[in-house]
Amino acid sequence: MPQDQTDVAVPHREELIDVSRVVGAYHSLRPDPEDPRQRVVFGTNGHRGSSLDAAFNDDHIAAVSQAVAEYRAARGVTGPLFLGVDPHALSEPARITALEVFAANGVTVLQDAPGAFTPTPAVSHAVLAHNRGRGSRGLADGVVITPSHNPPADGGYKYNEPHGGPASATATAWIEQRANELLTTGLSQVRRVPYARAQAADTTGRYDFLGAYVDDLPSVLDLDAVRAGGVRIGADPLGGASVAYWGRIAEQYGLDLTVLNDRTDPTWRFVAPDHDGRLRTDCSSPHTMTALVEGRGRYDVTVANDADADRHSIVTPDGGLLPANHYLAVAVPYLHAHREGWRAAAGIGKSVVTSALVDRVTAELGRPLVEMPVGFKWFTEGLWTGELCWGGEESAGASFLRRDGSVWTTDKDGIVPALLAAEIMAVTGSSPSEQWLRLTERLGRPHYVRVDSPATPGQKAALARLSAGRLPAGRLAGEDVESVLTHAPGSGTPLGGIKVTTRNAWFAARPSGTENLHKVYAESFLGPGHLARVLEEAQAMVAKAIRE
Repeated sequence: MPQDQTDVAVPHREELIDVSRVVGAYHSLRPDPEDPRQRVVFGTNGHRGSSLDAAFNDDHIAAVSQAVAEYRAARGVTGPLFLGVDPHALSEPARITALEVFAANGVTVLQDAPGAFTPTPAVSHAVLAHNRGRGSRGLADGVVITPSHNPPADGGYKYNEPHGGPASATATAWIEQRANELLTTGLSQVRRVPYARAQAADTTGRYDFLGAYVDDLPSVLDLDAVRAGGVRIGADPLGGASVAYWGRIAEQYGLDLTVLNDRTDPTWRFVAPDHDGRLRTDCSSPHTMTALVEGRGRYDVTVANDADADRHSIVTPDGGLLPANHYLAVAVPYLHAHREGWRAAAGIGKSVVTSALVDRVTAELGRPLVEMPVGFKWFTEGLWTGELCWGGEESAGASFLRRDGSVWTTDKDGIVPALLAAEIMAVTGSSPSEQWLRLTERLGRPHYVRVDSPATPGQKAALARLSAGRLPAGRLAGEDVESVLTHAPGSGTPLGGIKVTTRNAWFAARPSGTENLHKVYAESFLGPGHLARVLEEAQAMVAKAIRE
């Protein structure tokens, strides 16, 4: 398997974290439970924060792990807990803390080999594989210690329920509340044993996440077609948890696949700075993906993942970096045409801020459209039961069913959608970029933007409870407003914001789950000029509606 160390813009030394300082703060800083910024807070998918801000420290992980142990016990989850970590500097210290607490609580923990990293989809796959055919007895669940694509100084902790996907809002609210109670009482109710005892405990074991996941890939992808088609693939793990997976995939299935970078480094010194100069493994960012775009002519398709491999990126020689919205719209009709085992009634799941081109594609296919709030947890149940054959988000997170129509993963999988791009090229003879151009010639070409703006906690709260009556305009950028949504059509649950649609455009606004920001998304099928009008009017409406 070839290796190709891709050159990227090297960050300045002052942009790199001091790993010893970050890890030292994890152990030395104690959070103030009375400070909202230092409490456990589960956003759309887990608790995240930096140890330097006393927002992700040993106390947090001990409290959250104790809460998870109590939550699973209260619900009769008696099978193993699959534990995975990514290469962030805080992930290994957090794994140690979590294992100490789980062992003290008698939780069976299955983890990777020492020094190995575990992608989010591999944990979901392991949970589902264990639970298949078990009914309600001895079910497993999982924890992934990762802040996803967040900067190097951040840590994160996600809990996956026995359905294999992100924990429900009910579960995370319970865990969050209990963890904060434990912090408030000084962790006096947290059970914990020293790491040596935890590691040697009968309840601590190993699991081959990589082998189980890679061996099963032919059930979800046509890798024979990729090999026969000779598709040249460049894959960049961006120093993340998929680093060992791409090489194994290439070797095991005889693919013409080059791993562009097999390094890991908790400073992420080889990742190009993002738009604001910070380092993130955001594979959907054109700034992070600069080197891959510049070298796109060397491969038929170049792909990348973020730190926990739950996001994908597609780069083609003819189209450059393909926005996630474009790729989702292309993948859906391809899968519909080439997955004979999928039920015709299975729906297409999308978040409310994903391109409306997916709506038009789904309508053309005659499949149900299931529009959900932001967060992949809303697709979990549908993928698990087969009511959804696909779930995708504009942030480059997606998963879909196996070729026979059974569940693959119920969490975002960045590896499989990336490999699907190679399958599309092998089977159709054209790139996803070419497919998108043909699609838009038939269904219209959308223009899309997202703008983040500062917002106080009060303004964020006001936006989260915004009602249709607070938006005065009956028209948007010259078109009649057709709908104003505060609840997701697919679930009936609150959006935590608002979405306004016209015949050819829409905008949505929602508060950030982790930062003092609010986000405005907008899309128009009438050109970039019309999109600018939509965005301008949307921002004015939102600013007036949440004015304190």
